[in-house]
Amino acid sequence: MSPFDSSPEGNAGEPLREPIESYIAIINDLVTTELETTIPEAWFVPDNLHKAMQYSLMAGGKRLRPLLVVAACEALGGSRTAALPVAAAIEMVHTYSLVHDDLPAMDNDDYRRSKLTNHKVFGEATAILAGDALLTHAFYSIVQATRRHGIPAESSLAIVEELAEMAGPRGMVGGQVADMEGEQGLTNLEQLRYIHEHKTGDLFIFSLLAGGRIAGADEQQLAALREFGTNIGLAFQVQDDILDLIGDEGKLGKKTGSDIEQQKVTYPFFIGIEASKSEVERLTLAARKAVLGGGFTDASRLLEIADYLMKRDH
Repeated sequence: MSPFDSSPEGNAGEPLREPIESYIAIINDLVTTELETTIPEAWFVPDNLHKAMQYSLMAGGKRLRPLLVVAACEALGGSRTAALPVAAAIEMVHTYSLVHDDLPAMDNDDYRRSKLTNHKVFGEATAILAGDALLTHAFYSIVQATRRHGIPAESSLAIVEELAEMAGPRGMVGGQVADMEGEQGLTNLEQLRYIHEHKTGDLFIFSLLAGGRIAGADEQQLAALREFGTNIGLAFQVQDDILDLIGDEGKLGKKTGSDIEQQKVTYPFFIGIEASKSEVERLTLAARKAVLGGGFTDASRLLEIADYLMKRDH
């Protein structure tokens, strides 16, 4: 069997589970439903703000970070339903970061997932506030895992603490600043790795740890999830660097070549396309090894997700 072969075989007489693409679609639908109802009906929220928040939340995408929350939880025998409020929370944080990334002061993008960016539809001020609202509401959503589904308050507290760390100045925001300051000729490969690990990788790690905590993971299992997330997070971003050069704009939903246009450093810039592809494979294999030895109830979905991300073309 290939080191990247994670197809479920099943026992004699047992039906095979749905393929990974179907699993992703199922979780996507569940998270979308959770996001549609995440603001309590009793709350008054200004209509334009609510529309701006929902516009970006419902703009499409595979919802990979929520997928990792659910898959990590299920790998340890945890409840999918209990994981959904936290899965929704990380999608809110990710979406807020995209809304702000697209602003004229940042990447100045006109399109995201083949749709006009938030500020192009609602204006810059409302887009900024919609991002602020998504970030803040994410913490409310996490607490609902305890309020509605009985997850121990200590677990929700740890999840809140880790999200604040990994989405904040030490994590994603720090990576965004380093990315903004990085230029070709000034940033080296070590600094680029820092950018990728924090701008992208930290939310992958958070998602996996959060899923593990919902399921009651022990320290060994949390360490394995962290190692898995570190490797697939970096692999995901290196693959993004590759796709920005050779990807299909129709599938990506955005213009290719933007990294070159903005003079951003990328893995292909430093080591070339073929070496970058090899690095994605190496990182994916390292991720698989981490969960194979992590003491999980059933890690097969995590293995399938790692392979899926390595082979993705958008």
